[in-house]
Amino acid sequence: MRTPNGISTGTVFADVKSGLVVFFVALPLCLGIALASGAPLLSGLLAGIIGGIVVGLFSGSHTSVSGPAAGLTAVVAAQILSLGSFSAFLTALILAGFIQIGLGVAKGGFIAAFFPSSVIKGLLAAIGVIIILKQIPHLVGHDRDPEGDMSFFQPDFETTFSELLLTIGDFQLGAAIVGLASVALLVLWDNWKPLKTSLFPAPVAVVLFGIGASLWFQQLGEPWLIEPSHLVQVPVAGNLSELVGLLPRPDFSQLTNSAVYTAALTLAIVASLETLLNLNAADRLDPQQRISPPSQELLAQGIGNVTSGLVGGLPVTSVIIRTSVNVNAGGKTKLATIVHGALLLVSVPLIPAWLNTIPLSCLAAILLMTGIKLASPALIKQMWYEGRYQFIPFAATVTAIVFTDLLIGIIIGLVVAVGFILNSSMRRPVHRFVEKHLGGDVLHIELANQVSFLNRAALAAALNEVPRNGRVLLDARSTDYIDPDVLDLIRDFKEQTGPVHGVEVSLVGFQSEYNFENQIHYVDYSTRELQEAITPQQVLQILKDGHERVRTDRRLTRDFTRQVRATAEAQHPLAVVLSCIDSPTPAERVFDLGMGDIFSVRIAGNVSSREVIASAEYGCAVAGAKLILVMGHTRCGAVSEAIKLLSSSRTGVKTTGCEHLDSIVNDLQQAIDPAMCRTLHEPSSEEARALIDSVARRNVGRVIEQLQKQSRTLDGLIRNGQIAVGGAMYDVVTGEVEFLCGDACENEGNR
Repeated sequence: MRTPNGISTGTVFADVKSGLVVFFVALPLCLGIALASGAPLLSGLLAGIIGGIVVGLFSGSHTSVSGPAAGLTAVVAAQILSLGSFSAFLTALILAGFIQIGLGVAKGGFIAAFFPSSVIKGLLAAIGVIIILKQIPHLVGHDRDPEGDMSFFQPDFETTFSELLLTIGDFQLGAAIVGLASVALLVLWDNWKPLKTSLFPAPVAVVLFGIGASLWFQQLGEPWLIEPSHLVQVPVAGNLSELVGLLPRPDFSQLTNSAVYTAALTLAIVASLETLLNLNAADRLDPQQRISPPSQELLAQGIGNVTSGLVGGLPVTSVIIRTSVNVNAGGKTKLATIVHGALLLVSVPLIPAWLNTIPLSCLAAILLMTGIKLASPALIKQMWYEGRYQFIPFAATVTAIVFTDLLIGIIIGLVVAVGFILNSSMRRPVHRFVEKHLGGDVLHIELANQVSFLNRAALAAALNEVPRNGRVLLDARSTDYIDPDVLDLIRDFKEQTGPVHGVEVSLVGFQSEYNFENQIHYVDYSTRELQEAITPQQVLQILKDGHERVRTDRRLTRDFTRQVRATAEAQHPLAVVLSCIDSPTPAERVFDLGMGDIFSVRIAGNVSSREVIASAEYGCAVAGAKLILVMGHTRCGAVSEAIKLLSSSRTGVKTTGCEHLDSIVNDLQQAIDPAMCRTLHEPSSEEARALIDSVARRNVGRVIEQLQKQSRTLDGLIRNGQIAVGGAMYDVVTGEVEFLCGDACENEGNR
């Protein structure tokens, strides 16, 4: 049975295992962050408990783990110092929680959708790099600084890199052996199938190994003894009342202090930003790629921070380190984070002495392997191949986070990403190309989805490039928003600048609230003047150009309603196209033509019956068309039927029941070589298809001959050069047209 949160009997075991692993990793992180923030150690543990249980219950995320955040240490330390006491800080934290609750209720989480993916991926990679660099000193028993310190500049005035250099030749033997052996055990567990497929989690095995080694080394003494500074250090109280007495209390008398409200706003903004970024990153880590509701997460974090402030804890946010450990340990649902919080709640007062036997080096090994997975070479390679607009913000985010801290690095990454977005927007705010209509060239300008004031200069430059007496089409069909400044520019060009230069400005797709009339002014259909001036060869080229537009998905923009009105009284076709009825695409779409541009004659097998010839005569001699195009197509059903009937010596009436089909079949069979039919076995075979296509092609040539032989009207027009006749084959598989006439049309037209 599965709950609405996705928890089921199949996921409980995986979540409990993952919660246990996250508990071991979170324990020293909570203590270290509290120490780095200048707060009581117990406040860090309280924040871990609330982040796991309270936030876990209200959160909509399946994988995110909340607790005290290393990225907030500098902010928390500064606010405690500014307010003068931790009790006053707790009051500010409660107010910050209420602000977050308000943001959640107001659906303020929408801002998460605007975080560039390059920054989110950079955050993940940077956290991986920092984990690797920061855990190496802990791995070998060198670093005595807080486990939760994630900044480049450390409280002991060392940096991430100088600490690594100091590690050389300065390590604690027992801790180093435990750390390196733990890494080896994790690698073995991940690569040896019997261990990898076992139900026992590798990180738990590492912790148990670390505890056993620590107790053994205590018996051996120096130099094997692991010093207390390299072990977990949970505060130990004599009894429950003493533990409760250690809990800090908020000072509500500070509500009259304006500095408390400033601190509350600062905490709410910073904690919300970090939460939303980490939530995005958590969703990317989720193997099931589930999407977490950001506004619900703000609400959950707000409830958590109000609770944390009331009981004396640090601020809580979604934390990417614990989240990544949760995902790597196999956590499936939010039960994992609740389990980790419950374990913190139970174990800290009950078994602190046992917890204090866990070496930090074995926990560093777990984090080190997590960091390697986050900062994978595959991710860097992927970002490199996505181009500079993705890679540079990604690299800037990674570099900035590693060399500063989480929040400053994210801000720098966001600034770089926004800079690239603005640069791209200003360089390519519009898409320009020339449409070759029957009435002349039209500059087609497609506006972007969002057209801001930053795009005004580029659009103005594009409009200024329209030649005198030219035509321009502004296309807003894909646009959701246009800045008022840009609307003023368009209105001014349409009503003043354009007319002064003789430019016809057409608009399409503009929303009604912009107060523009969508109208096309250029000629997008055949007129009498155009028909009279054009030659047969030019008509053929128009068909070829039209098909090329269709093939490349660049169809002309037309005003259908205007064409209906314009062609209601009379049409002035440029060509007569004779095609088959079962060709899946009509000639108008194949050649990207407007209404009335051609007269279309469709008959099974595109044969030359008396009625077809009469239609062609009328289209050319009366309506004025300059070209007849006979268009067959591949896999023609009529041709296939004609071949079958010829092979079986049966009639169409007996085979299909169609009384008049034989007239078409007999006509098509004139293009069939009886010897060819002997190769036909199965209609679906490749040989049969090749034969059908060959006959269809021969039929096109035969119909062209018949049109001239059987019609003195058409023959006279051809000899006088008034019209030309050509052929084409439409491929029903690829949608492409092969023109068969080549230069023949020109030769025919010059007879």
